[in-house]
Amino acid sequence: MEKIQQLQKEIEKAITGKSKQLTLILSAWLAGGNILLEDIPGVGKTTLAVAMSRAMGISYQRVQFTPEIIPSDIVGYTSYQPETGTYVYQEGAILCHLFLADELNRASGKTQAALLEAMEEKQITVDKETRKLPDPFCVIATQNPYGAVGTQKLPQSQMDRFMVRLSLGYPDHESQIKIIQMRACANPISEIQPVMTKEELLECKEKVKQVEVHDTVLDYMVSLAEETRKHPYVQIGVSPRGILALYNMARAYAFMAGRNYVIPDDVAEIFSAVCAHRIVKNGKGEHRTREQIMEEVLKSVPIPKKK
Repeated sequence: MEKIQQLQKEIEKAITGKSKQLTLILSAWLAGGNILLEDIPGVGKTTLAVAMSRAMGISYQRVQFTPEIIPSDIVGYTSYQPETGTYVYQEGAILCHLFLADELNRASGKTQAALLEAMEEKQITVDKETRKLPDPFCVIATQNPYGAVGTQKLPQSQMDRFMVRLSLGYPDHESQIKIIQMRACANPISEIQPVMTKEELLECKEKVKQVEVHDTVLDYMVSLAEETRKHPYVQIGVSPRGILALYNMARAYAFMAGRNYVIPDDVAEIFSAVCAHRIVKNGKGEHRTREQIMEEVLKSVPIPKKK
């Protein structure tokens, strides 16, 4: 746990005033999930990914998605070598520990689909040959708000593969002053030092799997998901896959708080980040945001009392 605290503190050298979001991001990473950052340009999404990779001492690749990016740019391809008469695999950008898919919603549907297997199975298939991705592996994708020029809506099948959807948002007034002062002297990324080895990170992920979830807390998770399906403004509610993501994320969030058990408050605090992007609103819900619907669901399901 001490190592995780050191990791967060090291990353915060480059990302100022975003402790809550960083806790959620690191929790998703420890839970084995992928992260979607939906934000405007210039709020530190790329800086965050670079800072994480440096602090963890892991490999990192970034691809700026455009309509011209094709699947083989991501997963690689095989090429024929006439000298040897054999086919040789040429690695794609995704062969790394942390893959930043920048502005994913600018890519074609075919290219977006190429990421699905990697995100879900931690592997890729090229010319019928399957290759395991490095362990640990995580996708951090960024998405401009839908409606920006050159963007298209990510399909629900893709959205469902992200454990959390977050927005960094603008820093507060004091944080902005601090950012300008730091950037005027040097790039804070250059000060980030590895504070955790890959082996220590994998060990933490194993410890997360040992965090206990009481039956009453699991019942609370399922009840929340079921309530989303009954909501008058929701056409498609949270699926069993979404409940599993909530379960795994809650264990990691509890671990980040220094506990080996999940409490109902953990579930309530992460519920919107894990589940809001998984619902599909109906025609009556156009005037409500997904986050507002999540708040209504939380209020309608009683929090289990301590025994």
